[in-house]
Amino acid sequence: MTQVKVLIVEDELLIAKGLARKLEKLDYQIIEIVSSGEMVLETLLKQKPDIILMDIVIKGDMDGIDTARKVNQLYQIPVIYLTAYADDQTLARAEGTGSYGYILKPFNERELHATIKIALQKHKQDKEMRQSLSESQILNIEQSRYLSIASHELRNPITAIQMSAEMLEKYEESLSEEKKHKHLDRIRKAAHNMNQLLEDVLILSRADLGRLSFQPVSLDIIEFCHNLVEDFQISLGKQYQIILQQQGFFSQVCLDSNLLSHILNNLISNAVKYSPNGGIIQLLLIGTDDIVIFKVIDHGIGMPVEFQTNLFKQFERASNVGNIQGTGLGLSIVKRAVDLHNGQIAVESEEGEGTTFTVILPCGLVETTVSV
Repeated sequence: MTQVKVLIVEDELLIAKGLARKLEKLDYQIIEIVSSGEMVLETLLKQKPDIILMDIVIKGDMDGIDTARKVNQLYQIPVIYLTAYADDQTLARAEGTGSYGYILKPFNERELHATIKIALQKHKQDKEMRQSLSESQILNIEQSRYLSIASHELRNPITAIQMSAEMLEKYEESLSEEKKHKHLDRIRKAAHNMNQLLEDVLILSRADLGRLSFQPVSLDIIEFCHNLVEDFQISLGKQYQIILQQQGFFSQVCLDSNLLSHILNNLISNAVKYSPNGGIIQLLLIGTDDIVIFKVIDHGIGMPVEFQTNLFKQFERASNVGNIQGTGLGLSIVKRAVDLHNGQIAVESEEGEGTTFTVILPCGLVETTVSV
């Protein structure tokens, strides 16, 4: 067990040495004995004790209370006061320094040991509470940021829905069938974008709260990918062609189907979104003994090199996206889902040439050959 390191601050050397002997007998490590506040601060620059025993009346311009206040501000090391007296005025000053107790002279070993143990335990609890509060504040800031971004991004689809609905209401009789379909299609797309945004925000919020869990199940990965590609193809029509290719060995692999859906749906959606002129999107599925590799390949607008370092940050979007709508949340979700699998993700992209995302996920495989 690691010894507790103690700094003694006492201007009467005989008392300090007697206290040190008692503490060493109780298996504490005395790192130094000093007699002034200035010497305390000098010592703390070189080494950090676990606890400081501080006489209230010491040498120098700062007394023990002023020194303890400085220590609390700079280092948050617990301080126990040593004193021969404890009048109300002194106690009132000492309470404002965040002290962890008092030991009255002359020192009793059992009282000394008990006071230090209680002080260390209380300091540990205070530190954990500060950490918890800090994490809570960070989460609150992130939640507020999500809500702010969501409310901002929702304005465009809401406006589109309102405008198209008003046009259909006011000019229904005079609008051509083509115009009507155009407004209805705009409403459908806006509703889809709203739903996707809210889902993305909820997923990231759950991830930040530690509620996005990894629950692997036995999965027929080929059937899974076939179904996903079919669903995409139905919704995209003839402008895009989603091609699934397979290489290697597959059977029932162990992956989280929900997280895998987030990964592949976001990557394929991005491939489609950033290929505004249509074309072929490839999903390449590669099986080996202990990993499954997914490659999503498009021939769209690609990414600027400088953006690729910020690729997985929330709300980040490349400079070349123009009017293509998006929030910059999808790839952040993909990264979280890949990390929960203990997997890896990489990107190769050239502006104007297209993008390839490679996702590598570890899994258990029972070998069975698949024709390519």
